[in-house]
Amino acid sequence: MRIAIFVSLFLSLVSGVQAADYILIKHARVFDGRSDQLRQQDVLVRDNVIAKIGTGLQAPEGAQIINAKGLTLSPGFIDSHTHIMLQLSYVEGLMSDPYFWAYQSTQIAQSMLMNGFTTIRDMSGNSYSLKKAIDRGLVIGPRIFPSGPMISQTSGHSDHRFDSHPSRLVSDQKSVFQDYNMVAIADGRAEVLMAARESLRRGASQVKIAVGGGASSAFDPIDVVQYTLDEMRAAVDAAGDYGTYVAAHAYTDAAITRAIEAGVKTIEHGNLASIDTLKLMQKNNVWLSPQVIVFTEFPATLNALQRAKLDYVARGLDALFQNVKKAGFQNIVFGTDIVMDPKLVQGMNREFTHRAKWFSPLEVLQQATSKGGEMLALSGKRTPYAGQIGLIAEGALADILLIRGDPLQDLSILTDPDRNLALIMKDGKIFKSQLTD
Repeated sequence: MRIAIFVSLFLSLVSGVQAADYILIKHARVFDGRSDQLRQQDVLVRDNVIAKIGTGLQAPEGAQIINAKGLTLSPGFIDSHTHIMLQLSYVEGLMSDPYFWAYQSTQIAQSMLMNGFTTIRDMSGNSYSLKKAIDRGLVIGPRIFPSGPMISQTSGHSDHRFDSHPSRLVSDQKSVFQDYNMVAIADGRAEVLMAARESLRRGASQVKIAVGGGASSAFDPIDVVQYTLDEMRAAVDAAGDYGTYVAAHAYTDAAITRAIEAGVKTIEHGNLASIDTLKLMQKNNVWLSPQVIVFTEFPATLNALQRAKLDYVARGLDALFQNVKKAGFQNIVFGTDIVMDPKLVQGMNREFTHRAKWFSPLEVLQQATSKGGEMLALSGKRTPYAGQIGLIAEGALADILLIRGDPLQDLSILTDPDRNLALIMKDGKIFKSQLTD
């Protein structure tokens, strides 16, 4: 099914028949990204923007007309925490050259788009050139808000060296992941400034740092706090001078609290956060970017130590989301954080149903659309795409899905995108259509 879609897409792009100045979608039931009600409306797209929304709209001359026949029209989904470049197994990554990493990423990009994700925020990886290739139409995939390499201290979450590596005091020998710019290690204010500025030089829309231990990294304990306050502030200063923000990998109260004091604007994961920490985040308008699927369906390629650490932080999820509800915390986005498992990426839409344990369908859909768009806007001047994302609204970018069924009533329909995503449009271009006249 996927191969047939890709072949059809390639032929249509070559012939140019999938792009039109105007596309009018009629007789849709519209979920606008915010409302709890579907509205019977028509949507007119001009070039890459939603030009008009209403009932009984008339098609301009030469427009392509799509009869939605009552299907649900939704904004394209946003995965606010993903790793499009990091989908080789740990061992395969160590044994492969950067070209193979890149070729693998093109398949991941296709999978994500065909799952309905028209936008992703890449939270560690050398995805700059992949973004450029997608933006130029050379590769099929979602638009990317790149962080570049996640920056951590020596012995931190980005440090993938082995015992056989000599100390950085006597050698600059790097891990493969660092050598390929998938991660970065920096110590002290000067090095953190440089690492952040290097990411911004390449076009990062935000800077990612690790301020606590990680599950997928081999050595650092979960409970440690990484980076001094001054080092964190160095990254925040560099990003702020560029008009954007810093996202921080953190699980624990201690790591999150220090990151907030430094001026970080999004906390990635936060599994072990207490209600007091969530209230502090809320007071400082800090966003929470949690994930469920990666802590529920462990990537198959993890080793025993990685699985043990992942299991430890996974046990915090229920308390986290209970605390979110108690605190009335609203700044939550949708993400998957899948690494080293291309097969799991194909099933990334199960994140929708995993979240249903704690959130209503409306809340989950808002996290994957309008809330994600609000959070992406933190990039400010460094946003790589002009226009509103995550909404069906006049003037918003034309990222549109037509869905068989009503996801406001049943999120499980989204776990079968091959069958239930009848149309996928990104930036005004149709990448999949299973509609018939």
